[in-house]
Amino acid sequence: MEAGSGNFADLTTPPEQHAMTRATDTLSIAAVERDTGLPKDTLRAWERRYGFPKPLRDAQGERAYPLAQVDKLRVLKRLVDSGHRPGRVAGLPVDRLRRLAGAGTAAGAAEPADAEDLGALLALIRAHQAEDLRRALAQHLLRLGLAGLLQRVIAPLTVLVGEAWSRGELQVYEEHLFSETVQSLLRQAIATVPAPADDGAPRVLLTTLPREQHGLGLLMAEAMFALAGARCVSLGVQTPLADIVRAAAAQRADIVALSFTGVMAARQVLDGLAELRAALPARVQLWVGGSCPALHGRRALPARVLDSLAAIDPAVQAWRGAAR
Repeated sequence: MEAGSGNFADLTTPPEQHAMTRATDTLSIAAVERDTGLPKDTLRAWERRYGFPKPLRDAQGERAYPLAQVDKLRVLKRLVDSGHRPGRVAGLPVDRLRRLAGAGTAAGAAEPADAEDLGALLALIRAHQAEDLRRALAQHLLRLGLAGLLQRVIAPLTVLVGEAWSRGELQVYEEHLFSETVQSLLRQAIATVPAPADDGAPRVLLTTLPREQHGLGLLMAEAMFALAGARCVSLGVQTPLADIVRAAAAQRADIVALSFTGVMAARQVLDGLAELRAALPARVQLWVGGSCPALHGRRALPARVLDSLAAIDPAVQAWRGAAR
């Protein structure tokens, strides 16, 4: 969220992959989706738009991905999850991609925590020690502050959890345990952020479109908006478009902020944003963020794309400056 040849492949590779992996060292598109966490639609879209990956074809004419390309796709997934645009990194050699991934998240974001610290947190998740995980995160919160916790610990840890899940090293319930522990901690931390002292703060309505059920990224964005001095109202996940429009009017929202992961097809994302933009008053800005590839392609979007959590504060300050 590897396969190889030889004796160990027979022990670690799913049966449906054995013949192809031993014969040609390639994986099917379904196997690549499981291995990397990249949806099939995304793999096809990147192939069409950016010329990578470049799959071979098996005897049945189906896509067959060399293992070297799968390895590069794993690194690309990490970079896109960190806020890099796929069009800007897909053509780079894998060694440069690894250097980028090791250097932290997108420009402007804080450096991630020490790998040993992140590994210890991941070990607590694997051991199902929710209370110890919460205490460890709370200690990071005290040391780094809320913004530091989000950017240096939770964001990179979320990527590690997703990668471990996609490789079958974490079960779904373990990923849920992590998500619930983090969300509980963040809600308490957000409640301690002082309300804006002036009337010039933007009113931000946060939610996700229908079919986008992941709420952790939304909560992380809410915390960064609150720290930036915005007045936040969250509707949680999967709000119907008509209700987003009604809520924006009722809350007198200046900004509607949406979070996306890779679960929605690009067409659903683009159509939903276009429909929502047309339904909202012109004065209400539409901001979007997350790891969904549809947000970071070449196509113009009817929304402002925030490439990382670190982009939220300067965007809010720019809004304040323009509103004066």
